[in-house]
Amino acid sequence: MARVIAIANQKGGVGKTTTAVNLGASLAASEQRTLIIDCDPQANTTSALGFPKDPARRTLYQALILGESIERITLDAKVEGLDLVPSDKNLVGASIELVSLENREYRLKEAIRVARDKYTYILIDCPPSLDLLAVNALASADSVLVPIQCEYLALEGVSELLDTLMRLRRTVNPSLEIEGILLTMYDDRTTLSKQVAADLRSYFGPQVFESVIPRNVRLAEAPSHGLPVMFYDIHSKGAEAYVQLAKEVITNAQKRVGQGIERPDTRTRAATAASGDSSSTIDGGSGSRGPGPGSE
Repeated sequence: MARVIAIANQKGGVGKTTTAVNLGASLAASEQRTLIIDCDPQANTTSALGFPKDPARRTLYQALILGESIERITLDAKVEGLDLVPSDKNLVGASIELVSLENREYRLKEAIRVARDKYTYILIDCPPSLDLLAVNALASADSVLVPIQCEYLALEGVSELLDTLMRLRRTVNPSLEIEGILLTMYDDRTTLSKQVAADLRSYFGPQVFESVIPRNVRLAEAPSHGLPVMFYDIHSKGAEAYVQLAKEVITNAQKRVGQGIERPDTRTRAATAASGDSSSTIDGGSGSRGPGPGSE
């Protein structure tokens, strides 16, 4: 059964779409059948995979609002082992229409249920907000991958983001884990990037991925060609970084299975939720990652 990973951060411009596209392609290249779901009305993931705007195309809107099968709207992403559920501007309306629907927070979870047996990984590119689209994505996910830009203001929003995830745990998805915190737009020539990275690793410990995504021209250019960076320039630092990230995600999953830890202890989660603790770390990260500093 597929592991569903939501790629989320309330702050925009931190590399969510870049991570969804390139992590998905790297997982597929590693023979891990992968589905990317574009849950952002801006549809940047859809265009970055080479699909221009098309009003006649079925998108996630049809699945969420009209109840169409996810299989009918899934596209071949032109990368072996990689598929895409596209988005378009109609999702803006979906976030409003969902308000009056029954089980509004779980529409996406129900839609992808049939796809979970077909894939190894399902990645959801979340919008940079906490509307009903993002809530649907997080309610559907087994874990959340948090890209954080290596800049000062990104640090400011980390505690707010984790507090939001704790609230969602208490209300819509008690099983939500932290897949990992991903450092993006890292520039090793600047003291600021190094300091932000050091602070995050000190604060969150093993919840931070070892892989770091650098600032890279090829990463920025690849979407304009409708290609993941590994098919645009496999030798670029950006491509190498996402290949390493995919290996890390796969290794963590293998360790989790080997340890018999498909999901964290629900009693621990319940105790954390009941206490209302919104500390800097969230317990229940991937099986290979121990709890962050301050966890028990």
